[in-house]
Amino acid sequence: MQRVSERSTGGAPRLRRDDGVHFLAGEQPKVATKPSVRSKNSASGALGGSPSRTVSSHLTKEEGVKIIQFISENGERLYGAIDSVEPGRARVIEGDILGAFSLTERSAEIRKILPPVSPPNILALGFSYGKHAGETESRPPESPVLFIKGTNSLLGPGETILLPKAGPDEVDFEAELAVVIGKRAKNVSPGEALEYVLGYTCGNDVSARDWQMVKQKKQWARGKSFDTFCPLGPCLVTKDEIPDPNNLRIRSILNGRVMQDSSTSDMLFSVADIVSDLSRSMTLLPGTVIMTGTPEGVGFVRKPPVFLRHGDVITIDIERLGALTNPVEREP
Repeated sequence: MQRVSERSTGGAPRLRRDDGVHFLAGEQPKVATKPSVRSKNSASGALGGSPSRTVSSHLTKEEGVKIIQFISENGERLYGAIDSVEPGRARVIEGDILGAFSLTERSAEIRKILPPVSPPNILALGFSYGKHAGETESRPPESPVLFIKGTNSLLGPGETILLPKAGPDEVDFEAELAVVIGKRAKNVSPGEALEYVLGYTCGNDVSARDWQMVKQKKQWARGKSFDTFCPLGPCLVTKDEIPDPNNLRIRSILNGRVMQDSSTSDMLFSVADIVSDLSRSMTLLPGTVIMTGTPEGVGFVRKPPVFLRHGDVITIDIERLGALTNPVEREP
């Protein structure tokens, strides 16, 4: 398997952004649309009779295509693209973000931002960064080290990370690049692997270290699957806006103090290699989230250790993807 420094860069076609932005990325569950939704090619051409227009009218190439899942002022659960012209609003997406979808003219107020996807699986990797493997005195792995986080751990931007009653004292943070799979992938090669990626978002692999290391005898899933232990967001940036996912600055910031400050270039395996490797042992379903591991600077290796406490605020900031911020409280 190739290390990041020798990975191939080809194989990922750009998503098409013509005729109102249609992305063909997979074949899985449809995002519900109201019967009144009409094709952009119909006479009125949009939702509710408003004419549609192309994404370029509000989203430039430099800004990227930033997709959010949100609750509107009417209580609707919608997908939309962040509107840089009208803060606090989003252009509603019609269709299936894991299939064909288009950006409509309809604008909706954002009342609450949800995790950008509702994944069927959350796959996660350990010891993926060279310096992190070093700080934990672990031998760098020859291939990606996989564990699974429960989907119950999913949490949206701004929502509260709960320090669980069963283990509140050694809860740690991990800044991670999260990869979202766009179409079913099985036994794909590294050269074609990025064709199966829909986009990227920020993730925090929150971890109860005592459960991870001691109580479960280094069987990681339980210590990393408490409710609220997988914040994702704030948006999904489509892969065409990220030419090289292994060249992004990544940071965690605790109460305004930078704790982790690294680059995805320190990853031992490229995103393409990770997707390819995982697809050899399991079918990657559309919407699957892959947490690609964390860089050096996590709390438990510090002297003294730094763990999340009631009243803390933790932010995961990744270049070009935005900032994911969550407050921390004890479970009531």
